[in-house]
Amino acid sequence: MEALIAVLVGVLFAAGTYSLMRRSVVKLVIGVLLISQGANLLVFTVGGLLAGRPALVPSDGTVPPEPYGDPLPQAMVLTAIVIGFGLAAFLLALVARAQEAVGSDDINAYKNTDT
Repeated sequence: MEALIAVLVGVLFAAGTYSLMRRSVVKLVIGVLLISQGANLLVFTVGGLLAGRPALVPSDGTVPPEPYGDPLPQAMVLTAIVIGFGLAAFLLALVARAQEAVGSDDINAYKNTDT
């Protein structure tokens, strides 16, 4: 399972890097989002994949039997998802404003943005 997810992380990073190299600003935003999702998946996978072993403590407060999921990568990924939504909203607003100012999403058209 980890090998399949490692391949998926590689594909996400490769597609994100390819999108970053394009001249379109929209593709640049898509590349940033793909790389952020790949990083989230990488952090989640490094924490260990244990099917059916949630990182939850029973209501009686006893320690769950090992192996149990590590809650730290899950908390980090949840935080990164929230930050990623904020970054996506900022980038989309920036693209909309740039589209309004320049009239094109080609990066080469942004040479004269002092209007």
